Amino acid sequence: MMPDLTSSDAAVQPDTQTVTKLCLLAGKIIMQSGGETQRVEDTMMRIAAAYGHHNSHSFVTPTGILFAIDGSSHVTRLVRISNRSNNLKKVAIVNDISRKVASSELDYHEALQQLQHVDKAQLDYPSWLTTLAAAVASACFLYMSGGTWYELAPVFIIGGIGYSCFNLLHDSIKIKFFAEFIAALLIGTLAVAVVHMGLASQLDTIIIGSVIPLVPGLHITNAIRDLMAGHLVSGISKGAEAFLTASAIGAGIAAVLFVF
Repeated sequence: MMPDLTSSDAAVQPDTQTVTKLCLLAGKIIMQSGGETQRVEDTMMRIAAAYGHHNSHSFVTPTGILFAIDGSSHVTRLVRISNRSNNLKKVAIVNDISRKVASSELDYHEALQQLQHVDKAQLDYPSWLTTLAAAVASACFLYMSGGTWYELAPVFIIGGIGYSCFNLLHDSIKIKFFAEFIAALLIGTLAVAVVHMGLASQLDTIIIGSVIPLVPGLHITNAIRDLMAGHLVSGISKGAEAFLTASAIGAGIAAVLFVF
């Protein structure tokens, strides 16, 4: 008598609701951590296909993800994206988990536990290290913009102070536009003060180097990539977010130059 393989396989495979939960969690982590829209959709579809659901559908925007599996008795599920940051380490970890799921190296219980751990984990670099990196980047961009060696120290300090101010304000205000505006205002004021004290001579290069850490490079890159891939809603949304950031920086610097 032949064994009942169908019932055995069904017992091993997770139900549709569990697969949907796993896919949405993976997509949420990637989107919150600065991943592009196409990566989010591809990851969710590959995880669903690994558990036998080859016809899944998703709609991804910077503020929410819709996901559904054909033939499911459950309604389409939505997950809200409220906070977004640049944490590519989490993106890399989720990519690794999804590859292991696709190659059957992880079952759904292990994959769900690992994704939940990544979602809750604080993998951000310490504030002192990001401030130091921002200060070094400011000094490097100053030199690339034609600045002189003796201006490196002032820009190093101004860039670090400005980025540290942005982080502190963003944690308390929760409105990114105002945090960026005030940080740019502080950078512009310090740059003018440094030039007036004779510690630097080129105000424009001082300002350019100091505001570079605030420039939304990842958002601009993802916006262009999403638009080229046909994700018009996400591309336009990320482009608008990058435009608001650039406007906040420009408004802060312009306000200082107008006063002084």
